[in-house]
Amino acid sequence: MRPSNTVALACALSVAVVVACGSSPAGPLAVDATDAGADGADSEPGRELLGGDTTVFNASGLAYSFPASNLSNALRDTFSFGDHMFARNWVTAPASTEGDDGLGPTFNATSCSACHLRDGRGAPPREPGEDFVGLLVRLSVPGSDEHGGPLGEPSYGGQLQPFSILGVPVEGKPRVTYSERAVTLAGGEVVSLRVPVYTFDALAHGPMAPGAMISPRVAPAMIGLGLLEAIPEADLRAMADPDDADGDGISGRVNEVWDARAGRAAVGRFGWKANVPTIEQQVAGAFLGDIGITSSLVPRENCPDVQAECRAAKTGGEPELSDTKLAAVTLYSRTLAVPARRDVDDPEAQEGERTFVTLGCAACHAPRFVTGDFPGIEAISRQTIRPFTDLLLHDMGPDLADGRPDYLATGTEWRTPPLWGIGLLERVSKHTFLMHDGRARNVLEAIVWHGGEAQRSRDAFVASPESSRRAVLRFISTL
Repeated sequence: MRPSNTVALACALSVAVVVACGSSPAGPLAVDATDAGADGADSEPGRELLGGDTTVFNASGLAYSFPASNLSNALRDTFSFGDHMFARNWVTAPASTEGDDGLGPTFNATSCSACHLRDGRGAPPREPGEDFVGLLVRLSVPGSDEHGGPLGEPSYGGQLQPFSILGVPVEGKPRVTYSERAVTLAGGEVVSLRVPVYTFDALAHGPMAPGAMISPRVAPAMIGLGLLEAIPEADLRAMADPDDADGDGISGRVNEVWDARAGRAAVGRFGWKANVPTIEQQVAGAFLGDIGITSSLVPRENCPDVQAECRAAKTGGEPELSDTKLAAVTLYSRTLAVPARRDVDDPEAQEGERTFVTLGCAACHAPRFVTGDFPGIEAISRQTIRPFTDLLLHDMGPDLADGRPDYLATGTEWRTPPLWGIGLLERVSKHTFLMHDGRARNVLEAIVWHGGEAQRSRDAFVASPESSRRAVLRFISTL
């Protein structure tokens, strides 16, 4: 099986790096400092196997694009078909290539690969005035829908679409500019943080509604998603401490969201605010929101009432994405492998891991879980994994706030993103931009951005000797 050279999931998934939080978690399967060893470092055999038996030993530019190492032969054909679907460019309907048409009418990308380079992470524009690719803008107005989710902006829906097919107006063009904020670390090192400001050009349907809220979100890396989906719900709930009953300053919360397939509320696991419960729903939502492709799970085109040309445009069928294709893309997204940790015996990295625990970073970036039984995919079942996330919501303070609620998530809360694979980001995605909107240019800036529940750990990191900070960064680079 060749590695995929495509990318995944159109642009709705979003994960970057959030490094500092507090003291160690109390969850039953999350490693704390004691589990990790007397010195706080993970010294167990197999600690390099971040994805358990699914792990691949590859550190090339294609490191995110391999199927799980233990994926059965019976599922590898479906994985390859899903890979093919991610590479496909969708076209305007009607077209002679039946099954490939239905693009838009408004959209963010023509393919999944436009946003996730080699199954990696999206980025903000590199130069002023560039189009957003791999960075989308969520929209909503105060209130909630019938399932408790955000209400889309009346004229533009739940996501601004900067592209359209012929004869349909582009909704508008998002732009971002930055100012710089200097922060001095112990020893005199200065870090400059980029402070983003978002504006919109040429809104086709007039100004947004009063009180409209925006939330820029970069596309995430695709590795290990099925493993995260296979973590038992009970283990996530056991780690939550919404009222900070233990007084450690960390109050991780579960987001309760709508599961469209099950027709009931469920624990959110995916997206920047843990606002999606399953990979299948994430895939279907991304196809619609980013490419304008309907499916049986999300059957309505993204055309608000005021967009007459959008509503009148021809479709590629009802639905445009067959259930077979949806299943293949979902399987692909669930079984992309996690690359192995590197340099596990490097003394500086080991020191950095101990400091990571001592500073309290593992309170949110929980190092270890054991997955449950996942129906139909034995490869991701009963695996000891090291994702460095608790999948919970945490208040990250006003500097990172988007002010936009999403189900139970407040305007200052974000889901802890996993850190596995982060050390290969530059090699795979050709950049090192991090955080929910790519504002951080590297891991150091990402750490210094943290506030809220992470403030104490962030301040301790800033006050640490330069050698300790460099060791933490070295440890993270091995993941």
